[in-house]
Amino acid sequence: MSSVIKALDLLNYFSVTQPEIGLSHLCRLAGRDKATTHRHLQALELAGLVEQNSSTKQYRLGPAVLQLAQTREATVPRKSGTERPLRDLATVTGETAHATVLSGTTLYGLAACESPRHATRAIIDLDRFPLHATASGLCALAFGPTGLMDTALSDFTKFTETTATTPYALQEALAAAHTTGFGRADRSYETEIHSLSAPLFDHTGQCAGAVSVASVATRFTPTLEQTIKQNLVIAARDITHNWGGTVPLTVETLWAKFCPAPQELEPAS
Repeated sequence: MSSVIKALDLLNYFSVTQPEIGLSHLCRLAGRDKATTHRHLQALELAGLVEQNSSTKQYRLGPAVLQLAQTREATVPRKSGTERPLRDLATVTGETAHATVLSGTTLYGLAACESPRHATRAIIDLDRFPLHATASGLCALAFGPTGLMDTALSDFTKFTETTATTPYALQEALAAAHTTGFGRADRSYETEIHSLSAPLFDHTGQCAGAVSVASVATRFTPTLEQTIKQNLVIAARDITHNWGGTVPLTVETLWAKFCPAPQELEPAS
């Protein structure tokens, strides 16, 4: 790994839940010595990618990251294309709707919308989604590039008692996604959450992410499942169109067959 890549890799440790990180803690997270980590931080600071809080002496993302994010969204819009579909999805299901975007072998959280219908609801605060333990991750594995499987097989972190922690268990979950067109995570990442997910596609024709509904498990009923699946199909089509793509006929066929109230197939482009 080059010095540039090692420096840029430090940016991945910052998140909404961990916006500031001290030098010693960052050394532990990255598994590097203090001199090397400090040198990399200095390079990132010169580029405006990180800055040091003068009060806490901890590091946080710098203003250049915001500029890059704005340029990315303006030239390759992703988040804006999810806003209305996620709002509609959360409204009709009464649960939390969210979208993820696939970049390389990493599935990033993109946007979320909570329904105000219930006081208790799923909170989406992940920056990166585990491929083996989330509905979004299973969608990416089932419909994304084959190289993702190597990434998933390299990390079987156990989050709950139902997390897939063996290749066989993961293949079973993927078989269900391949058969139905939906990823399902039944309390496999959080013990209180049951999630369903549908794949998203962009102008390349490849899987570019997933749209999901995270439900409080005690509210998850067969009726709610029907409602979620029907509206995931609608949201997946809308977001895919907003991203310049078309849902593949193979996926549309699965939805028509296994969605409880099948939608009419979209015409293939």
